[in-house]
Amino acid sequence: MSTTDTSGRTATAEGDGPAGTAGGRRGLLHGLPWLIWRRHRTLLRTALLATVAGCAAFAYQRIGVQDFLHTHGTSPGLDGRLATAFQGKYSATFDSDIAFMQYLPVLLGIFLGAPLIAGEQEHGTVKLVTTQSVGRSRWIAATLGLPLAVAVLCTTLLSAVFTWLWAPAHKLIATGDWLAGGPFDSTGPVPVAMTLLLTSCGIALGMLIKRVVPAMAATAVLTVVAGVVWAEQVRPRLGTLRSVSYPYDSDSGPRLPVDAVRVDDWVSTADGKLYGFGTCVHSDGAEACRAKLGIVNRVTQYFDYGQLAGMQWRGAALLLALAAVVLAFVVWRAQRRPL
Repeated sequence: MSTTDTSGRTATAEGDGPAGTAGGRRGLLHGLPWLIWRRHRTLLRTALLATVAGCAAFAYQRIGVQDFLHTHGTSPGLDGRLATAFQGKYSATFDSDIAFMQYLPVLLGIFLGAPLIAGEQEHGTVKLVTTQSVGRSRWIAATLGLPLAVAVLCTTLLSAVFTWLWAPAHKLIATGDWLAGGPFDSTGPVPVAMTLLLTSCGIALGMLIKRVVPAMAATAVLTVVAGVVWAEQVRPRLGTLRSVSYPYDSDSGPRLPVDAVRVDDWVSTADGKLYGFGTCVHSDGAEACRAKLGIVNRVTQYFDYGQLAGMQWRGAALLLALAAVVLAFVVWRAQRRPL
């Protein structure tokens, strides 16, 4: 049923479509959020379905992992046969799971973030919306709020379930180097924070470039650069290295926890002064060289598994702070500059 307002315009009961049906189609979403959902419903539905499928797969895998652990235990053993058996059965599965979790923020940044505003600018719909009764503040809030909420929901659920799967068997899987082997970026709060940052960067690049395909390409390049900086410069500095010293001529080597990540090796004096691991090694008078410098110990620096959670939360806090800055820029520019 349609009605005519005082200006002579004809409108339905819900503003779009036949009366009595539009409200049912919209469900819990109304107004701008409903419009944003309609515009991006294919990608958002795909993300939700992938989340359900991923969580179900992780839960199913955990059944088999728990059965193995209950049968054999969680200690790798001195001969490593238990770890070898576990890796032979589950290594490929964990590798693919970790790859999926690592690429998820990248895909969301490229395919959700970059086209979000760039697509509206490219087709001119943003000018149509913002010149009607909808203000820029409401439009940008709805445009950013719903997609980012879906992205956070998906990555939070996937990260929680994958952490639930990975944690009990972390001593046995092939990706035991949790700092560089993928688990650091695939578990805990890091996937959520990384998703927010990369998606926000994609949104900002899309708004500046105003074309979908170039914005997606620029976002892809940015994710590669950000990944290198994160891995090489940021991640190793999120925790304090622990050290273990042992005699220089010892044959047994350092005794590190099974789940520790070995970072660097040094030689040192009795009072703890460090030298590079190769100091005096290639000298003809190696022993005289070490005696002159006072080198008597070898030192191994490492991260303990107990540091993982703290390092992840510090890294996530940094990523969230950067995401907040990028989103603040997007909101500021959307309100101050022509779109």
